[in-house]
Amino acid sequence: MSARVRAARLRALLLTLVTFFVVAATATGCASGGDERPRVVVTTNILGDITREIVGDEADVSVLMKPNADPHSFGLSAVQAAELEDADLVVHNGLGLEENVLRHVEAARASGVATFAAGEAADPLTFHAGGEGPDGGTGAPDPHFWTDPDRVRKAAGLIADQVVEHVDGVNEKAVRDNAESYDGQLADLTAWMEKSFAAVPEDRRALVTNHHVFGYLADRFGFRVIGAVIPSGTTLASPSSSDLRSLTQAMEKANVRTVFADSSQPTRLAEVLRQEMGGDVDVVPLYSESLTEKGKGAGTYLEMMRANTSAMAEGLTGD
Repeated sequence: MSARVRAARLRALLLTLVTFFVVAATATGCASGGDERPRVVVTTNILGDITREIVGDEADVSVLMKPNADPHSFGLSAVQAAELEDADLVVHNGLGLEENVLRHVEAARASGVATFAAGEAADPLTFHAGGEGPDGGTGAPDPHFWTDPDRVRKAAGLIADQVVEHVDGVNEKAVRDNAESYDGQLADLTAWMEKSFAAVPEDRRALVTNHHVFGYLADRFGFRVIGAVIPSGTTLASPSSSDLRSLTQAMEKANVRTVFADSSQPTRLAEVLRQEMGGDVDVVPLYSESLTEKGKGAGTYLEMMRANTSAMAEGLTGD
């Protein structure tokens, strides 16, 4: 075989190898692009847990709010803000809860991202509480709808609708099956809460909290909201001395000696109230606005509600 023939064959072999690697690289690039999973971004960790139950393995669910965070005050990093605009769907609470995040949600909506305000779709209540205050009796919408599991059932069904409509590539049957299964768990939760609260006598069904957060629970399960240490629906407000005086008078009149404080917030204000009433006040911590880390008491919405129900029933009955 001549040197010329050998060189020609070598060139042909090299050309074949180059062609093979180019085609393989192109195919790999197309495959990786095609496998990019859809993404749902959720603002609060309570809604994040609910959304994950519905989405299952059909899409990635990214939750912006860390465990034990305060939804009224948490903010976003630049990376998290960019996540919103890259999402297929953004699920947020609305009704003014995520006070530092709303502008980012609105920016995502303006850029064409589908957004869903769960609280606004769950038959929102207005704040109703004894005494005066920025939210008490003013008709301002109450964003804390998740304290009523029946409203969560409605919101969860609507989230499933939003996922099916706006998140390309998901298996609709899988999403619907997940939603149906979770709806059954929520129905069981409601029945269990009704049974647990049935043990609370009528004369002890009065609630005082750190701030106005349990209006939906009170409305659903037959409690009265007497007032709050912070006379507002947000933890960013502060009580005045007259606010505390009005609240202690209301508590004395209703014979209330239990204050339910947010576990994600310091109980200093509740302790101040205890001092105002001569020390004869029990302060019971609840998981009201944020989930905890897994294994820390309220790692899921269902776990949070069961823990709160047990603590409230025990705190109100004295058992």
